[in-house]
Amino acid sequence: MSVSAPGSGSAPCRFAHYFVICGIDTDSGLEPDELAALYQWLEADRHGGSQDAASGENFEQSPLKRTFKSKVLAHYPQNVEWNPFDQDAVNMLCMPKGLSFRTQMENRDPQFHSYIITREDGSRTYGFVLTFYEEVTCKQICTAMQTLYQMHNAEHYSSVCASSSCSMDSLASSLDEGDNTSLSKLQRCNSYDISRDTLYVSKCICLITPLPFMRACRKFLSQLHRAVTSQQPPPLPLESYIHNILYEVPLPPPGRSLKFYGVYEPIVCQRPGPSELPLSDYPLREVFELLGVENLVQVFSCVLLEMQILLYSQDYQRLMTVAEGITTLLFPFQWQHVYVPILPASLLHFLDAPVPYLMGLQSKEGTDRSKLELPQEANLCFVDIDNHFIELPEDFPQFPNKLEFIQEISEVLLQFGIPPEGSLHCSESATKLKSLVLDDLADDKKNGNIPANVYELLKGNETIARLQALAKRTGVRVDKIEITRMLAEKEEKDSKLPCDWEELRDYKLNVQVREVFASRFTQMFADYEAFVILTAQDLDSWLTNREQMQNFDKASFLSDQPEPYLPFLSHFIETQMFATFIDNKIMSQWEEKDPLLRVLDSRIEKIRLYSVRAPALRTSMYQKCTVLKEAAQSIEQRLAKIDHTAIHPHLLDMKIGQGKYEQGFFPKLQSDVLATGPTNNNRWASRSATAQRRKDRLRQHSEHLGLDNDLREVRYLMHGGLTR
Repeated sequence: MSVSAPGSGSAPCRFAHYFVICGIDTDSGLEPDELAALYQWLEADRHGGSQDAASGENFEQSPLKRTFKSKVLAHYPQNVEWNPFDQDAVNMLCMPKGLSFRTQMENRDPQFHSYIITREDGSRTYGFVLTFYEEVTCKQICTAMQTLYQMHNAEHYSSVCASSSCSMDSLASSLDEGDNTSLSKLQRCNSYDISRDTLYVSKCICLITPLPFMRACRKFLSQLHRAVTSQQPPPLPLESYIHNILYEVPLPPPGRSLKFYGVYEPIVCQRPGPSELPLSDYPLREVFELLGVENLVQVFSCVLLEMQILLYSQDYQRLMTVAEGITTLLFPFQWQHVYVPILPASLLHFLDAPVPYLMGLQSKEGTDRSKLELPQEANLCFVDIDNHFIELPEDFPQFPNKLEFIQEISEVLLQFGIPPEGSLHCSESATKLKSLVLDDLADDKKNGNIPANVYELLKGNETIARLQALAKRTGVRVDKIEITRMLAEKEEKDSKLPCDWEELRDYKLNVQVREVFASRFTQMFADYEAFVILTAQDLDSWLTNREQMQNFDKASFLSDQPEPYLPFLSHFIETQMFATFIDNKIMSQWEEKDPLLRVLDSRIEKIRLYSVRAPALRTSMYQKCTVLKEAAQSIEQRLAKIDHTAIHPHLLDMKIGQGKYEQGFFPKLQSDVLATGPTNNNRWASRSATAQRRKDRLRQHSEHLGLDNDLREVRYLMHGGLTR
């Protein structure tokens, strides 16, 4: 799904391309998920076991735990010219496990997750999904579920009798003795009774967007769901809000902020300017809390060296957050291989592909790591997100200045109250430390140094504790009163912004951590341009002879590097992401420069202007990032002064009787009012380099796929919305 219209020179300005509803098709009834059945068959074949279970119903599994087919029930508009709707891919990624059933006894809290669709030309589309549960009102579905339970219990009962090899007398005797496998107990603990239980089924609503405005989309979908579950109907029919975000909310231009309206509250988003790091809305705070700094830097190094990276978590959104968080730190480079942050279980066999990949696999509750069948690859990096644990390849070079790098990242995290070691391993010590610091502050309060309301404000906030811990380690004096004053001013200042302080903190943390990573690459490759080999006279001749040309003087580049950098750099400059980076540099002679390259080159130019060293003289001395404050200020300034406000949602010309409110049920939307929108929605169209990037990737496509036949085959198999 491309961001730009093929053949057009401009990028479409719509904030969202599609609104999608997925769920159960009552006309089709309960259909086993064919892809899940295929997966079962493949797994049985792989392990040499019986494949009979894949050919029919799996009576060993409780019906409520089985996988049933979901469908795209509706999507609006029907099709976007520059972004054709891929129904199979969207359905698979909106509901990777298919339909999920619950009863009134089980948890039915709504869940949010996101996904990414990457096309063959490298363009990306983002999906944001809110999954919730609706009561099943179709009697045929309820009856079918009860029938499945009767069959399941009968099959289970038969297997109990067969395994015990007992007579009816001995079975009766065991029942009298309170045998745990008795039929009566099975029926009590594992059943669905249509006369006693209420059946619920999952449904999801989804926004598909050209840019990853994760926070804004999550808020919009949450407000829609709140409107459906509220006792009072929403101010307007839901069609009004969906029509508004599809056709009347523009993309904010680069460097600008935008406010639009959900059902109950306004929503604000912002977009970085041309000289800033690209948009990244997934909270890096969560990535560091889940993995810790050292683990993240190790996984980051594996990604840079294009190893096989498998993320593992029960939570789809964690998979997406970690995958997007790590790849956004690659600036100015980009991952060039298979990228599937959420791999549907039916495609698990793709993990056997003999190519670099970054994939995310959902773990099942209670599943032991040892039971996961993984390819025995020497370069596999396994990341168990939920357990704060990684398995690294046996031997790989460490990132240059790793210790100093980790220290600088840790200092940034501590300023925001984030423990560098990750949240899973520090909660007890953090609590003790916070308690001691607050007690100390309470003593100061008695002397009039800190007002009582500020002291109360600091309860539950670990920022001071973390700052003082850092100060103690580094020997830097931290004045408690100054910290307290800054926090109090921060709370007052943040209250005037159109987002809460936690959201502002995440925005600032994101950009400052990313700047630390970007600074490392800027320093390491400050002289890269001197080693780029330019031999072709025009673009056509370069494209024709690309594979026979040497584009980068690797030997001279390495001889110019500090010796401690060589183990890592000698591997990194052989990767596909580095080759693509150099290709983009060469093509910038004849065409508009790639946006990431443009930002890097401008930063290198600043280094040259302010640096006193000779251009070719390299040093392994660690140099910290110097633009953290300015980067955070840009974020805050855009939020303090909103540049654009979208049109308010308004009543549409709907048929009488449409838009009827029924609490707890997402309504059947009126298609005709959502099929098309205003024709003048190019008012804030962004004339960017997106279309050019698309052409660049198309040209490089044949080269990248020509690396080996296995890679071509894997990408072909996963085409249809799951990979490049």
